[in-house]
Amino acid sequence: MKSIAALQAVVTANPPVGGPTAAELDAIEAEMPLILAEVELLDAQIPLLDRPATALDKRRIRRARHRVLAARRDLTNRATTALPGGAA
Repeated sequence: MKSIAALQAVVTANPPVGGPTAAELDAIEAEMPLILAEVELLDAQIPLLDRPATALDKRRIRRARHRVLAARRDLTNRATTALPGGAA
């Protein structure tokens, strides 16, 4: 039987040194409105795991879903208009 310690180096490979690149940070920054909208939706859904939804809860979830969809639409539109080489 192999020891777990023998496999540890394979399982816990060293992450790249230096952190994220500038391009990765730019991509995260571009997606931040979508990330925040999804967090808001989760914040609306989590309290409803152990209780029934009221009319106010339903409205809050509906508005949060609309914000997520709008953020996804905006992110998709920005990605398609920013294609390199003028391709559309």
